[in-house]
Amino acid sequence: MEQGRAIRPEAVERISAALIKAARVLPDDIEKRLEEAMPSGGKAESVMDAIRRNLGISRKTGLPMCQDTGAFWCLAEIGRDSDASLAAVEALIIEGAAKAAEDGFFRRSIVSDPVGTRANTGTNLPPFAYYEPVDGDRVVLHFLLKGFGSENCSSVRMLNPTAGEDGVVEAVVDMMRAAGGKPCPPVFLGVGVGGTMDRAALLSKKAFFHGKESRRMLDAVNALGIGPGGLGGYPTALGVDVLSAPTHIAGLPVALTVNCWAERKATIVFERGEI
Repeated sequence: MEQGRAIRPEAVERISAALIKAARVLPDDIEKRLEEAMPSGGKAESVMDAIRRNLGISRKTGLPMCQDTGAFWCLAEIGRDSDASLAAVEALIIEGAAKAAEDGFFRRSIVSDPVGTRANTGTNLPPFAYYEPVDGDRVVLHFLLKGFGSENCSSVRMLNPTAGEDGVVEAVVDMMRAAGGKPCPPVFLGVGVGGTMDRAALLSKKAFFHGKESRRMLDAVNALGIGPGGLGGYPTALGVDVLSAPTHIAGLPVALTVNCWAERKATIVFERGEI
């Protein structure tokens, strides 16, 4: 935290409230896609009906819609003319996430040592945060509640630079073919193209907020026929968003982030002087 400057409780509360809501209520556009993707008959219809019932129970009881309430992932876009320091934004993200975990029945899912003891931190912290300077004087925080049933199916491919658009689509389809029913389809996909290996991975999550929808990729993934719950049929995916960046002449990195049907996300905007 910036020395001599306390974090405003109302700013912490805004983050906490947004994260708790994200765990319980899907954004309107996401729920609309679920409603519009109703299959006719069979196992696919029964899975989609179960998803809708689950959403209704969550909304009625105030309980999270999934037992894996996810890791806190955040992209902080900090305006170059903002009066908030990076240290203040970092402290705000941590405190907001901590309050959400405590007040919102979030499962404690973070371990401190990934290979050795795997001791649970007991707080669902730390959040995984990235910071980008942008034009303007606002601070915009984009959050994903990232469950790992889907995150474990995310992947990166380093393609030959001559692969072109066909190669990118084929890579995405191949990664989803390998995922099968494991990420609780129907899924939402973020695709990052370009940069370096690590940049492509970041782009694939940023795509959920700034990407352009690819109908071609969506149709190609749905043609796999994995279906709701991995039981076959339609839909396998409800959306594919793509974000690209410049890359080296010798490379074509492609990263895929997989979200299950519960695409839990939140965006909180702070104007100048609110942090």
